[in-house]
Amino acid sequence: MTDRQAQPLYFHIDVNNAYLSWEALYRRRELGETEDIREMDAIIGGDISKRHGIVLAKSQSAKRYGIKTGEPVVSAMKKCPTLRSYAPHMAYYRERSKELMALFQKYAPVVDQYSVDEAFLDMTGTRSLYGEPVAFAHKLKDEIKDTLEFTVNIGISSNRLLAKMASDFTKPDKVHTLFPEEIPEKMWGLPIEDLFYVGRSTAVKLHSLGIHTIGDIAKSDVNVLKSHFKSHGEVIYNFANGIDLTLKDRTEEEQKGYGNSVTIPYDIKAAEDAYRTILGLCESVCARLRRDGVQAAVLSVEIKDSNFVVRRHQRTLLSPTDVTDECMRIACELFDELWDGEPIRLIGVSANKVTEGNLRQMNLFDMESHDKLKSLDRALDSIREKYGSEAVTRGTFYKRP
Repeated sequence: MTDRQAQPLYFHIDVNNAYLSWEALYRRRELGETEDIREMDAIIGGDISKRHGIVLAKSQSAKRYGIKTGEPVVSAMKKCPTLRSYAPHMAYYRERSKELMALFQKYAPVVDQYSVDEAFLDMTGTRSLYGEPVAFAHKLKDEIKDTLEFTVNIGISSNRLLAKMASDFTKPDKVHTLFPEEIPEKMWGLPIEDLFYVGRSTAVKLHSLGIHTIGDIAKSDVNVLKSHFKSHGEVIYNFANGIDLTLKDRTEEEQKGYGNSVTIPYDIKAAEDAYRTILGLCESVCARLRRDGVQAAVLSVEIKDSNFVVRRHQRTLLSPTDVTDECMRIACELFDELWDGEPIRLIGVSANKVTEGNLRQMNLFDMESHDKLKSLDRALDSIREKYGSEAVTRGTFYKRP
């Protein structure tokens, strides 16, 4: 294998306006409609009386009215009198997603599905099979359009972060590259809002510091960024310089772990509410660990904000654990390092790299409290198993939404 063949190569493939595209496909195929909702003032929304009554996707013409993804449907209706709202058909969307992933697996040695409408393809070593990456990406893009009847963008680079950034360049139905040598020309001139992991609150603070472009972040003093944003400052500094630290292949890790997440029926804006949610998730995850007689060596937290930006942070523990209070404390620390103040709509907690038996390192300072907490957890597990999950509830959850 030549050096060029061995160089890392990633595609990031993202469906163009997935929910709207798939709903248009549903209405044409299943209902026989001839109008294309992508060409109308249209949104994909839901039941206005519930949490799902928010804008999940919008057409280009609806976007011109200032309608934003994540805002309430009732608010969007006020902005555009001619707006049509369509309830999502999620089962149909998942089927289209499965078809797309199956097509990827025909060509890519490794497919890491990142969400329902996007995936990373590890194409390292495939140049001898498919030729030049850009030419093959165009063929793949066209095959998706011809066979699955929707369009995608494909970003190409030597790491996942840059491939993802490239796929967000001009849309729809495009192929873009963003290799490290192209960063100054293609990425540094973009506004900070275009950088992965920069939400509204982070952007406001960056602008107040005189940082307006991705290049400004890349050329900033990382210690100054850390002083304002904690560990998140270092993350965006690395991202601005094209260094990928977090977009790893999570497939193997997730198969060895336990996780749970929840979409909250209101936007969380206070850390206290987030901590309460994290505690509930830790109770669920740790109960499953104890049930299976395993302990986790890695804990991770995921949040999705009201702009649908997803962030993840993880930590390797000093000793594996299955104790709820220990996991809760660490998860809250991870959350504090991760959260930039944006309203939150989803929180997840995962426990990974699990091992059987008790591999805890002896620690004179926490052994007694650890044993007490472990005994408490076992007692709670026993009560709930016998009388139901609601038989005993922590006081912090009492009469809380």
